[in-house]
Amino acid sequence: MDQPPGFSLASLLQRQARIFVPQRAIQAAQAFVRIEASSGIVLLAASIVALVWANSPLDHAYEDLWHTTVSFDLSIVAIEEDLREWVNNGLMTIFFFLVGIEIKRELVHGELSAVRRALLPAAAALGGMVVPAALYIAFNVGGVGERGWGIPMATDIAFALGVLSLLSRRIPFSVKVFLLALAIADDIGAILVIALFYTAAIDFQALAAAGLIFATIVGMNRAGVRSVDVYVFAGVLLWIAVAESGVHATLTGVALGLLTPARYFYSPADFPRVAEELIGRFRAALASGNGDEQQGILLQMEDLSQGTESPMDRLERRLHPWVSFGIVPLFALANAGVVISGDVLSEAVSSPISQGVVIGLILGKPAGILAFSWIAVKLRLCELPSGSRWSHILGVGLLGGIGFTVSLLITGLAFEDEALIADAKLGVLAASLVAGIAGFLYLKAISEPVSSIEAEAQPPGLD
Repeated sequence: MDQPPGFSLASLLQRQARIFVPQRAIQAAQAFVRIEASSGIVLLAASIVALVWANSPLDHAYEDLWHTTVSFDLSIVAIEEDLREWVNNGLMTIFFFLVGIEIKRELVHGELSAVRRALLPAAAALGGMVVPAALYIAFNVGGVGERGWGIPMATDIAFALGVLSLLSRRIPFSVKVFLLALAIADDIGAILVIALFYTAAIDFQALAAAGLIFATIVGMNRAGVRSVDVYVFAGVLLWIAVAESGVHATLTGVALGLLTPARYFYSPADFPRVAEELIGRFRAALASGNGDEQQGILLQMEDLSQGTESPMDRLERRLHPWVSFGIVPLFALANAGVVISGDVLSEAVSSPISQGVVIGLILGKPAGILAFSWIAVKLRLCELPSGSRWSHILGVGLLGGIGFTVSLLITGLAFEDEALIADAKLGVLAASLVAGIAGFLYLKAISEPVSSIEAEAQPPGLD
């Protein structure tokens, strides 16, 4: 086939490289929002299945399944936990690894990369943690539920973005980005709360071993070690050491996520030239029938393609569907199965734990997010997102009251008594349902369809 005048492989590759570099952050955000929004449906379905299963004639099978003991004996250390704990402490480490990557992406490329842009979502997230915690403590100060103050502090980004996606183009793109940045900042706060306030007694010998392994991983990172298998092995050792130290094992994921390199190994600017050279060599090897050389060149092209994308972007893209559609729904299936009966509901309604969680999420979240955002703007530390109004910020605050994944995780860390856990879980489920419905109805009422001009200016794929 004849090539169009002025066409060359190098010019095509150069154009693609120019497009790729400045838009990688936008494309990452698009993929994040699309997956999180759609995964909210799967997460909801898993939660409903858990509730129906736990309240069906097969309820004993539900509890028997998640209390099944699974043990690993690695000679050096033996770990024995029930299946629910393996999900909460094991698989959720991968969830927090992705959280760590997402935090780093926002710090490097996203809304948290510049101080002025980061101030508004950071202030909103702070208000969305402090006010709910204070309201919860007001209901539980001095009582058996006092330790659960961290439960209403978290926002579930999958459910929140899922509700926001139902409004399609009625919401400015800047509001979606604000919610995303707020949720990431909220995750940072939740991680700190778990690390500082929900850690058991410390085994300093195991903690020292964890520090040594972590330092080794940092050294491998700086030395340019690129073998995924090596990092997986080191990560497993780190997880075991952290679990034995008494610190919550999922924090291993956050630490490793933050260590993931955000820079590419090969400059995208060199990609067109090197790719064209490899293609030329491959054509020559193809013409000569040299199969070994062809295989070697293909391996070089694969390495070039992977090395031109940062490990952070590549791992986020590969892990995100597995975490959003597999691990998080499995976590919901394992933890959302609360027995609902007349006595349980009566106890929950009168329980200060349930009351604190519900009030903290439904009222505390929007009040804290709106108040702290208003203070930050009035102090001229930052500005509202372009095209947004204060009514949009209040709507985001309402959606922030959807506390699910991390709230349920903190519930298990805060309490050991099954009755207290049930009260807290019912509070989380009820508040999340009310917050989701209220946020959707409010934003739909105050929003008008985005103009065609503004819609065209928005990056595609974020409806």
